[in-house]
Amino acid sequence: MDGIDDEEMSRMAFAEVQAKEEEIERKKMEMREKVELQLGRAESETRRLAQVWEELGVLGDPMRKQVATVRRKIDIANRELKLLVQSYQKKEKEYNEALEAFHEKNHEKAQLNATLMELVNESEKLRMKKLVELSKIIDPSL
Repeated sequence: MDGIDDEEMSRMAFAEVQAKEEEIERKKMEMREKVELQLGRAESETRRLAQVWEELGVLGDPMRKQVATVRRKIDIANRELKLLVQSYQKKEKEYNEALEAFHEKNHEKAQLNATLMELVNESEKLRMKKLVELSKIIDPSL
């Protein structure tokens, strides 16, 4: 009965971990899409501002300093986004390594549980055999 409870608990824990993994994977994909979208926007905006910059240079527009300031801010945002992507990728790798270690340890636990059940069954068989022998010693008519 305890073996069934342990097995059911193991299945429930595995199902819960699997559900959390799916949720993490979904959130990871959403985050990846958001980061890629922001990077695309930033690159598009940088190209657009570079074109505006060139046109302003030709016109000698008095807004040149403001455009340069905005462009520098966009460049800074691009560098920060690049660092965030690198951090994200590093954490994603760590997550995958931890997940793999979890699965290995869970598999090891399952194997140990199976070994334990075999040992308990074997022990019970030996004890029953010994009891039968002792019974025959006490009452040879059995």
